Amino acid sequence: MSPSWWWMPVDGAAHGAALDREMVLSLVVMGGLFVLATVVLIVSAVKGPARGRVRFFGAGSLVVITLVFGWLLVRAERMWAVERFTGADATAMQVEVVGEQFAWYFRYPGADARFGAVRPELVDAPGGNPLGLDKKDPYAADDRVSSELVLPVGREVDLRLRSLDVVHGFFVPGMRLKQNAMPGMTLHVHFTPSVIGEYPIVCSQVCGSGHYRMQALMRVVSREDFEKWAAEGGK
Repeated sequence: MSPSWWWMPVDGAAHGAALDREMVLSLVVMGGLFVLATVVLIVSAVKGPARGRVRFFGAGSLVVITLVFGWLLVRAERMWAVERFTGADATAMQVEVVGEQFAWYFRYPGADARFGAVRPELVDAPGGNPLGLDKKDPYAADDRVSSELVLPVGREVDLRLRSLDVVHGFFVPGMRLKQNAMPGMTLHVHFTPSVIGEYPIVCSQVCGSGHYRMQALMRVVSREDFEKWAAEGGK
């Protein structure tokens, strides 16, 4: 768990500390460069320009800034590659996240650990089938669909994101987690919740007139409480 910066929500994910450190480092470096540039401008304005000195500092500053930003880029790319683009472990818990104007749905596979088939023509939210589960598919019989995302603490989760209509942004600030849900595609993002609690889920893409109300809740609970929740059918 990363420090509780006053300007950021408390982090509840295992990977969050690394992201927070990188963000703070970037802000410190950029703040330092801003102060340095301001001092140079003030000194130049007070003492007047010295062409040779200005050319020297101008070229030198450009080189230094290029090296600094290159260093930050390499650090961020390495961290991103390790944290985000390394696939989830084979034992990671599988959950499907589906966005639709203007709601989030979360589907869990049953004891067979396989998601059942879905068909667009079967989508009927008022009728109790918001994702279009094919009831004729035996793998769909034990799938559970919930309006909140409930996860056990300390276990890696592999989220499968998709959208039924437009582009939605699955964003959980308290988990340092953001990934778009694209119509016609299934995208993956994995993480490990490390702190029990409740974390708001919002949509970070303007997806229509009801975008502001496209919210849900992630609840991270103990493994015992999760097993109880799952045994009760996700209620």
